[in-house]
Amino acid sequence: MFSLWKPAVFQGDVNRSGYFEGWYFKSVSRDETAACAVIPGVSLPREREKAHAFVQFSRAGEGRSSFFRYPLSEFSADRKTFAIAIGNNRFSMHGIRLDIDQGGEALRAELSFRGIHPWPVTWLSPGAMGWYAFVPGMECYHDVLSFNHSIEGWCEKDGMRTDFSGGRGYIEKDWGKSMPGSWIWMQSNHFDEPEASFSGSIAKIPWFGRYFTGYLFGLYFRGEVYRFTTYTGARVSDLKVDQGLVSFTVEDADSRLEVRGARADGARLMAPRQGDMSVRIMETLDSSVDLLFFRKKGREIIYSGTGRNAGLEYVGDVRELADRLA
Repeated sequence: MFSLWKPAVFQGDVNRSGYFEGWYFKSVSRDETAACAVIPGVSLPREREKAHAFVQFSRAGEGRSSFFRYPLSEFSADRKTFAIAIGNNRFSMHGIRLDIDQGGEALRAELSFRGIHPWPVTWLSPGAMGWYAFVPGMECYHDVLSFNHSIEGWCEKDGMRTDFSGGRGYIEKDWGKSMPGSWIWMQSNHFDEPEASFSGSIAKIPWFGRYFTGYLFGLYFRGEVYRFTTYTGARVSDLKVDQGLVSFTVEDADSRLEVRGARADGARLMAPRQGDMSVRIMETLDSSVDLLFFRKKGREIIYSGTGRNAGLEYVGDVRELADRLA
C-alpha cells in the first residue's frame, strides 16, 4: 500500500497476470544533436509462458527501435527504493547502466543523473495521478519521476558512442493492464528557459465497462509544478489533430495554457495490452511543442516558448478524443 507514495518503485508482482510495468528514460545531449529513449519493464500476459522482462531502445532520426527480451527470472526490483535489474542492466533514479549484446545488436551505456525534479507527492495526492492513484479498476497508472535533470556519461549503440555529459533528461513510468484505448502524449524539457519542462496527455480511459476522457498536464517552471488535470477541475477545449499538428487549450479557474505540437518522423515502439507487449505505437524524439501560459485575470503571461527535442505520440482514434471534448 505505501508504495503508492513511492511511484518510482516497482508496484507490481511478477506472479501477477495481465499486468505490465515500464519506465521511460529520455536523454538529450548537451548540443542537442543526439537523443535516445531507454524503456525497461516487465510484461506479464495471461499466458504465463509469454511473461518476460525487456529493454527497448530508440534513437532520434533513425526511424527504428530495438526490443531486447529477457527471461522473467533475470528481473529483480528493490521494494523500498527504485532500483531494478534486467540481466546485466541496472536502472535507478541515479542513473542507467546498459550491457546488451543480443540478436546482432550491442548496446552499452553509463549514464548518471543529478538534480531530479519529480511531480510532487503528498499524502492526498501521491504523484501525477492525484487522488486517482487510490481508485481501483484503472487499467493504467502514470507518474512523472523527473521533469528535468542533468546527465553525465555516454551511450554506445553498435559501436557508435554518444557523449551525453552536460545533457538533460526526463523520466516517467506507466503500470497496470493496458495503455489507454487512444491517447495524445507530449513532452519537452528543452525550452529557452532552462527551468521549464512540460509533460502531459489526453486519453480515452476505460473504467468498469465505460470510458471517460482524462487529461494530465504538468508544467514545471522555476521550481513549481503547475497542474492542469482532470482531478484538479481543469478543462480541455479546442482540440484539433491532423497528421503533423495537434493543438488545444487547457484551463482552470485562474490560468490558461495554449499548446501546439508539431510531430516529426519517429520509430515504432512496443506497448502493452492486457500485459502483453503486442501493440505497436509511433513515437518521436525530435518534435516541437509551443506553449503560452498566462493568468486569465489581466492576461498576465507567465511563460511563452517552444520546446525542442519533444516526444509526441498519437495513438488510436484521436479524432474521437476531439469529438468527446467538443
